[in-house]
Amino acid sequence: MKNILLVGGSGYIGTVIIDDFFNMNIKIKDLDFNIYGDQKEIIRKKTKNVSYVNLDLRDTKLLTKHLEDIDSVVILAGLVGEHITNKYKSLSKTINEDGLINLIDEVENHKNINNVIFVSTCSNYGITKNEELVSEEYELKPLSPYAKAKVKIEHYLLSKNQDSYAPTILRFATAFGYSPRMRFDLTVNHFCYSMLKDKKIEVFDADTWRPYCHVKDFSRLILTVLESEKNKIHRKVFNAGSDKNNYTKEGIVNLIHKQLPDANVVFKKGGVDRRDYRVSFKKVEHELNFKAKYNVEHGIDEIIQILNQENNKFLKEDALNIRGNFNILNHVK
Repeated sequence: MKNILLVGGSGYIGTVIIDDFFNMNIKIKDLDFNIYGDQKEIIRKKTKNVSYVNLDLRDTKLLTKHLEDIDSVVILAGLVGEHITNKYKSLSKTINEDGLINLIDEVENHKNINNVIFVSTCSNYGITKNEELVSEEYELKPLSPYAKAKVKIEHYLLSKNQDSYAPTILRFATAFGYSPRMRFDLTVNHFCYSMLKDKKIEVFDADTWRPYCHVKDFSRLILTVLESEKNKIHRKVFNAGSDKNNYTKEGIVNLIHKQLPDANVVFKKGGVDRRDYRVSFKKVEHELNFKAKYNVEHGIDEIIQILNQENNKFLKEDALNIRGNFNILNHVK
């Protein structure tokens, strides 16, 4: 049985991983500080193979004992996105940088650990001028505090001169799809929500590119890495997603318009988010034989179907404003 410490497992991606791994021969310990207001609403799986620990990863003394009985660490934890990391700059640094460095340092003291997977982001590429899809070797040009912290932790993890465990970097594309802990600030989910509920949306810089990936494909890839031979993943960096899911914002809108033709879309220039990148996912396909199962159209169908369910709680409330990313609990310093 695999024993996994899922650091930040009560978030948008982590809750999907727990659901997907639930019936497998895998034991999961979800370590999360639960700093977002909406996390109290998550329905927790109750089983002998899933346990939950409310813990601040910056607390080394308490962290240590939770590394003693596991063989793999998957690092999802952190304040996510440009807006929140700009709003909570000090907190962001202590969690996304200092806290993760603390965790990585402590992992070195536990020889029982075989794998460390760090979930990074394709946002690290910033703005790419090349019309070709960029590979893992492309120069990193992070624009936000969030992406800059991801690059820093990538370098720190790979700088460790040890062979006791296999460090692996996964640069995730922009996520979409349903999760037990939903986020509607992500492009595909956000556009579906606004075009269905409000019948209108403003889209800035519609010709900018971004790669996208369904949360269940991220879950599948993490399992693939955990089951891979060490020589295939040791000190390796992989873009996580699919070439077919590179889209402009306008391309996403056009797909949604097929189902919601009455929604009014206003395109504008001069948005604050300047990111613009198209990404190649050939390496993860060739070296790990991983291919994404879900395309953007599937995600759009899924989100619209969920939102159209009778008595949908997200439409009753203002999900774009209460989604949790901007509802940091007051006790977090």
